[in-house]
This record gives sequence, structure tokens and C-alpha cells, in this order.
Amino acid sequence: MKRILFFAIAFILVQASFAQAIDRSKKPKPGPAPTITIANPVVYKLPNGLTVLVVENHKLPTVRANFRIDQGQVTEGSKTGLLSIMGGMLNEGTTTKPKAQFDEAVDILGANVNLSSGGGYVSSLTRYFPQAFALMTDALRNPSFPQESFDKLISQELTGLKTIEKSASSIADRVVNALAYGVNHPAGEFETEASVKSLTLDDVKAAYKKYITPARAYLTFVGDIKPAEAKALAEKSFGNWKGFPLALETVAQVPNPAKTEVNLIDVPNAVQSEINVINLVNIPMSSPDYFPVIVANKILGGGADARLFMNLREKYGFTYGAYSNIGTGRFQADFNASASVRNEKVDSAVGQFLYEINRMRNEKVTATELQNAKNQYNGSFALGMENPARTADFASNILINKLPVDFYRTYLQKINAVTVDDIQRVAKKYFNYDNTRIVIVGKQEAVLPNLKASGYTVKLYDKYAAPVTESTMKKADISAAQVIDKYILAIGGKENLDKVNTIAMTGKLAVMNQSLAMTAKQMAPNKELFVVSVGGNPVMKQVYDGTTGYQSQMGQKQDMTASELAEKKDTKSLFEQLNYKDADYKLEVKGIEKAADGDAYVVVVTFPSGRIRTEYYNVNSGLLVKSIEEKKGEGAETADYADYRKTGDIMLPYKITRNVNSPVGSQELGLTMETIKINEGVTAEDFK
Repeated sequence: MKRILFFAIAFILVQASFAQAIDRSKKPKPGPAPTITIANPVVYKLPNGLTVLVVENHKLPTVRANFRIDQGQVTEGSKTGLLSIMGGMLNEGTTTKPKAQFDEAVDILGANVNLSSGGGYVSSLTRYFPQAFALMTDALRNPSFPQESFDKLISQELTGLKTIEKSASSIADRVVNALAYGVNHPAGEFETEASVKSLTLDDVKAAYKKYITPARAYLTFVGDIKPAEAKALAEKSFGNWKGFPLALETVAQVPNPAKTEVNLIDVPNAVQSEINVINLVNIPMSSPDYFPVIVANKILGGGADARLFMNLREKYGFTYGAYSNIGTGRFQADFNASASVRNEKVDSAVGQFLYEINRMRNEKVTATELQNAKNQYNGSFALGMENPARTADFASNILINKLPVDFYRTYLQKINAVTVDDIQRVAKKYFNYDNTRIVIVGKQEAVLPNLKASGYTVKLYDKYAAPVTESTMKKADISAAQVIDKYILAIGGKENLDKVNTIAMTGKLAVMNQSLAMTAKQMAPNKELFVVSVGGNPVMKQVYDGTTGYQSQMGQKQDMTASELAEKKDTKSLFEQLNYKDADYKLEVKGIEKAADGDAYVVVVTFPSGRIRTEYYNVNSGLLVKSIEEKKGEGAETADYADYRKTGDIMLPYKITRNVNSPVGSQELGLTMETIKINEGVTAEDFK
């Protein structure tokens, strides 16, 4: 008992002493920056130009080797996409091992091997590393380039391009650099359907011979390996490889705009706009500005506690997040501040971007902001040292960028030496305000008037970064009723449409590179059934009986919501255009615009429920080729209709592609009909 009492009293006294020593009203002072210990690599130079670097680390029984080719900037021109395809082909088997056998060999070793157009890497346990390294060497030096693999990669690339065609964020990824650098610059060129389709297997083989070479390559070993052993592996695997004498391409510097301008790209189905405030910079890693500028960027837009985030998200609620990045290195790079913003707030968000950039230039940051940024670097840099890949990159970066050998060992010292004055100096130099480019990818109709009213100079571009005039829509000397009458006549005429009581369809639904079986049935006036199956088993079913409806998925059934039912009740017949002349519908012809490679009448339809859809009817054929409808809170849905065929006396589209563009991303659904039957194969039982 006395012993227990003694420890209890001691505990209270210790707690009291801590309470006296710690003032919890004050933040503790940051400790010293972590000490970074990085051994200098052992460096060997092979006669063929290959530089071998070895960083010993025997803490774990693993080794990683990284083969990095210093290709510099490469202009692909009309063959843009070639290097990507070539890099993919390096993972498709070798002359000694087909892909399946190669992948199995990697798996048996428990290794990781991957190749790209810039080289490759391998990692494994020490005991298996020589065999794993031999596999990477085989893939680099002896690719088989099978035609079927080339065809597969080209098909995947084309599918990917098609999938992102209506995505505002994907279009922004393409056009922002194209506008900043120019479409003929290595950093500004982008893949197109034409450039990918132009590629041949011979192009791939020629690119391989030119760019996969030891002449400007760095082979870095990191881990549980002795320098002599690594050198022996390198000489055995690559010593007799001559390769192409690769030289860096000379690329001209690109100027920034003389005056700040807005470049607007119209994506009619976008529910929010992608904003990028971008200017080009030159900041070699050896520059005295390197450390101040990366800290300045951290304060401005480097995370959830940075100024852009706190302003555009926390203060105004314009976006889910706003960030900035700045490029450094041997070549011209860019400073880019970006966010995805609701269309109606784009002009206000642009103003806040420029406000925060200008504040960095003209006002000194606080000591607290500076210290917080340094603390983040101190933590993240030290933590990143646990990744062997970073150590490998450090070793080759020092040589490629001509940096001092202690560059990374003293990295945090230099970060912590940055001052408030340094931050303002580099902000004025690299964060442009009066001569910057603001690229906005969004719904032109929603954002352009407010941008003009705010006084911005706006230049319009298409989704391939080509300039366009402000209005591409021509006047239409035709009424909405006449457009709809022409459509009804084109698909069979009212008399034949009135005879249709049921429609039964089967086909394939393409989604996320998968092909699923689809069955759809309709019964007049507005009953619907839609079933998606895999292997003959339904995985999704939607039913509407004219009054109520439900959707079941993976055994879970959910009734349609009130808004979904209201939308369904807008449809009063199998061919909804037959009802467009009713008093509770409103129609307006906006003009003539390009759609599906032809001129189309643009008709805005307001349904009884209040939802609005824009429909595009081909001027010559009268057929519906496209529609765009905004879904409140869910984004916008674009549908393209093609391959019209006659079924009995009725013309129907056999191909429908739907693209849903929402705040969380975009998804494309491709529907290809295989059979369509009129007035057969449907009963009332189908809609229960």
C-alpha cells in the first residue's frame, strides 16, 4: 500500500513539474532541420558513354537499378505519341521471351520490372537481383516488337483519346501547354487521332534505335550491392552495346504574353471550368533562386494551408481546391496556378488568383508562413529519403544538372536559409501578373459575358488550341416547329410513328474498356426497360412502368426519386418529338452550328419539368445528331447519335455515345445496337 502511495505521489509531482515547465498557450519552437545523410555514389564511365552510379545501402536486402536516358526535349511533330507507344512496346516481350513468359519470369522472382521510352527500372530482393537485372536488360536491348501488340496499343490510345474528348479537365491538360509554349514546341505538342493513326511499327523501330541508347544514359544502383558487383553487372549487360550517339535537341525560348490575356476554350457540356494562370520561367536547379522560389510556391499554392486554397476554397467556396506549381531544371518550364471552378464564379475566381499572385509580389509574407513552409519541407524531404527511387534520382540529377556533390545533403540547410526578402524577390521575378496567360476551359456561354464585363481581354480557341471567332453560329431562317417536323418526316413520318407500339433492342454497351450485353424495351406511351448483363447474368436493371420505377444493381433495389420520376413523365410517347408542339413544351432555334461533321440546327427544348436540353438536327438530313442536357448537381450529359438505319418504316440510330461530365470527372458510355424490332418481343410483364 505504501509503495502504491509513493508512486501515486511521485506521478502527481512529475505532472506538476511538467505543467510548470510547459506553457501550452505558446507553440513550441521548431527544432533543427533533420540531418540528411546521403553517401556520394561510386561512379564508373563505360566506353560506350553509359555512366554507372552505385549508392550502397545495406539496411534492407533489396536492390534497385534505374536506367535513365537523358533525351532532353524531343519534338515529335506529326508523329506525336510515337515515344509513348514505343515505350509501351518495350513491355511487350523480347526476342527470347514472349510477353506472357517474360511477365511470368518477373513474377517468379518477386521482382518489379518496367520499361518506358526514357529507359527502365528493376527492383528485387538481393538474392534474385542478377536474374531480375538480366530481364530488364533483355527488355531494353532485345524488344521483339510484335505487330499484334502494336495494334493493341494503338487501339487503346485511340480509345483513350475518344474517351476524354468531351472532358473539360482532359482538354485543359492538352491546350494549356499548347497555348503557353505553342503547338510546335516539345512541351506544347499533343496527341491527336490523326497523329496516332499515322504511326507504324517501322516508326516504333526507328524511334527505338534513335532514343534507346547508352550514349547519354545513367545506370544507378541503390541498395544492398557492392560497387564492384554493380560494375560487373553493368559491363556484362551493357558493355558491348554501342547505340545511337544521341544529342540534345536545341529548342528556342518562348516569350510570355506582352500583356495579360484570357484564352477561353468552349466545352458546351462543362458544368465547371478549368482555370490555369500560367507563365513561362527559367530556373536551373543550380540557380540561387531555386530554393527561394520553391518555398515561395509552397506558401502561395503548395497545399491545403496555402494562400490560394485558403482564399478560393475556404473563404469564397469557388472550388474544391486551388494549387500552384513551378517547374525547374535545364529547360524552360512554367509557373501554373490552377483550380476547377463553377462556371458562374469563373470571373471572380480569376480575380482572386491574380490578387494572391500580386500580393506575393508586393507584400512580404509573414514569418509564420515562411516557417510553416520550411517545416513542411523538413518533414516531407526527410520522409521521402525512405524511397530508394528518390536516392537513385538524386545521384543522376547531380550529374545531369551539374550540381555540387553535396546538393541534396545540404538541401534542407538551404531551404531553412531562405528569408522573407528572398520570397518577395523571386515572386516578383517568376510569378507574373501584368504579362501572364489565363487559360479557361469551360462553357463559353456561361463564362464569357462575365469575363468581358470584368474587363479582361479574351481570345477564343478550340479544343485543339486553334484560334476561333467569337461566334461560329449562323442565323437559321427556320422555326423550331419546322425543324421538328423535318426530323419526324426524316425518321418515317407521323403516320408511321403512330403505328409503333413497342420497340425491342439488343446490343453492346462499352464502358471503361469493357463490352457488356444490353437489352432495352419500350412500350407506348412511355414504359421503359433497360438491362445490362455479364455472361448472361443481369448486373443492372432499370424499369419504369409509366407511373413508378426502380433500379436494381448487384441485388440492391432502389426506387426512383421524385425528380427522376418527374423527368420520366416528360416523355409522353415513344418518339418524344411528337409532343414538342404541346403547350407545356417550349422550343427555340438558336441558329446553325457544326455538329457531327456537318451543319446542324440548334434547338433549345424546355420540358414540362423545367429541365433544358439542347438538340442538334442535321440541316440536310433532318436527323438528330447530338444533344446536351445539364443535370442539376450531377453535371452535363452529351449524347451523339449516328448510323441511322431503317427498321420497317422507321429510321433509328444504331450507335449512341453518351458522355457524362460531372464535377468528379467524366465517363463515356458507347451503345451499339445489334437488333431492333418494331411491334414484337415486348409485353406488359416486362415492366413489372
